[in-house]
Amino acid sequence: MSLDRNAALNIAKVLTEALPYIQRFTGKTIVVKFGGNAMVDPELHESFARDVVLMKLVGMNPVVVHGGGPQIGSLLEKLNIQTEFVDGMRVTDEETMDVVEMVLGGSVNKEIVSSINRNGGKAIGVTGKDGQLIRARKLKVTRYSPELDASEIIDIGHVGEVEHIDTEVLKVILESNFIPVIAPIGVDNEGSSYNINADLVAGKLSEVLQAEKLMLLTNVSGLLNKSGEILTGLSTEEVDSLIEDGTIYGGMLPKIACALDAVKSGVASSHIIDGRVPHAVLLEIFTDVGIGTLISNQRD
Repeated sequence: MSLDRNAALNIAKVLTEALPYIQRFTGKTIVVKFGGNAMVDPELHESFARDVVLMKLVGMNPVVVHGGGPQIGSLLEKLNIQTEFVDGMRVTDEETMDVVEMVLGGSVNKEIVSSINRNGGKAIGVTGKDGQLIRARKLKVTRYSPELDASEIIDIGHVGEVEHIDTEVLKVILESNFIPVIAPIGVDNEGSSYNINADLVAGKLSEVLQAEKLMLLTNVSGLLNKSGEILTGLSTEEVDSLIEDGTIYGGMLPKIACALDAVKSGVASSHIIDGRVPHAVLLEIFTDVGIGTLISNQRD
């Protein structure tokens, strides 16, 4: 048998394996948070765009939410604007917020839209300010002060959290067969802009859209146990236990909490997947193996 025939058979095998997943998820909404290495590596960026286009072509409704921390940091450095962080969050004054909007709502958003369109899709870029999609409120950060022997509120500027999501504009985009690409910028009642964590926005969107899946691309292989092994299928009860016993801690805790909240609010499953792997989204959706950690209300 020729090499070409073997290659063709392998393709047929892959498509056959994907078929039941395509049938299962046709017409379903899948919210994907795009970030990490996948955003800055050109090859990974392109493979992600192709994944999203294929999802749309086989009848799914992908909704993309993106971050952009490294790109924001790079432009702030070029503009000689000092950056300060509190508990991992960028202190965002009005000048910094202008840069955040320029990067997230401008260059990064349009680059993702262009990649999807270049690969045969039809994407539309929006921020949470468009159509008042994301109503935000100022995030309050408290920290214990030894001097005061009490907690104090720290002002980190235009950093927000989601107060409300109005899905009307998203429904118009999805019903028109476009792929929405969303920058995580919200607006409050007075019209002030706020930078919101992209994982949090993706999680809240998946909840209000009652998505089939929430997928969070990361720079790690998934959630690890204390022995460094990847935990694959987890129930919400098991995740709660891992938080309580300290297995989940530090920077991974907010991401897992976001994924957990989504499942508890009706999303069928949340996935923490390694965005450093080419076509990570397709591998997680269309194959029997998957790559990363799945959280659902069902025990594995």
